[in-house]
Amino acid sequence: MTLRYDTISFLSDYGLSDEFVGVVKSVIRSIAPEVVVVDITHDVAPHDVRAGGLALARSAQYLVPGVVLAVVDPGVGSDRRAVAVEVGDGTSVLVGPDNGLLAPAVAMVGGATQAVELTAEHYHLPSAGPTFAGRDVFAPAAAHLCLGTDLSELGTPIPVHSLTPGVVPVSRTDGETIHSEVLWIDRFGNLQLNLDPAEMDPLGATLRLTAGDIGRNARRVNSFSDLGSGELGVLVDSYGLVAVAVNRGSAALELSCVEGDSITVESGGPAPAIPVQLQPKRSDELA
Repeated sequence: MTLRYDTISFLSDYGLSDEFVGVVKSVIRSIAPEVVVVDITHDVAPHDVRAGGLALARSAQYLVPGVVLAVVDPGVGSDRRAVAVEVGDGTSVLVGPDNGLLAPAVAMVGGATQAVELTAEHYHLPSAGPTFAGRDVFAPAAAHLCLGTDLSELGTPIPVHSLTPGVVPVSRTDGETIHSEVLWIDRFGNLQLNLDPAEMDPLGATLRLTAGDIGRNARRVNSFSDLGSGELGVLVDSYGLVAVAVNRGSAALELSCVEGDSITVESGGPAPAIPVQLQPKRSDELA
């Protein structure tokens, strides 16, 4: 069998303690057994559409062309739309709820070329209830797309401009203070901020970071290893955004932050001078 797409990249908030991920992947395999499913992550916080959208956007440019199945769906069973969104003139299709989850990734890869609402019920699994759309609607749609089913067969065309936008906060500068937000905390406790590195250039090499009642100085560095053990630093992360890190520690714990918290960034003054003492040469070292 010749597949139109041979890969489904799968992101969800299902976690791995229940059977949800395994069931969705088994549904895909029952329809399109030759398709490879790549797990992006299933540890998005439950119902956190923004976090899921940001994770998908961070991943988008590195995913194999194909179908992207994304399910963070607190409105499941409601009148929110189930959609499939084509990008790159058919290079890939994103399948999921129309709640803003897909929007950041769609924007990251250049925008949608067409979209449908998944209303063709003969492509759905029969179900006793509407609360597992990942299994009953999205997985079958993703699998059938891989088999070559045309997007238009899966449902009703909808204008791409009608898709629900994602909400991504932007930073704000007030005088010499930048007001930023924690977009993401990785498993090491590094904080990704919604800052372009160039925004910090006028502030110098030493910064003052304030989160709530906690204020700390941090050095701008190029890598984790430029920091002393336990030292707080600011660097450009692998996605090109500003990250706050502690070498062999957690910036999230140091600043007592969670995703969505505000952090102000200001100049911390000139970098501290490191005194160097020159000792006289010992007599036994004289030539």
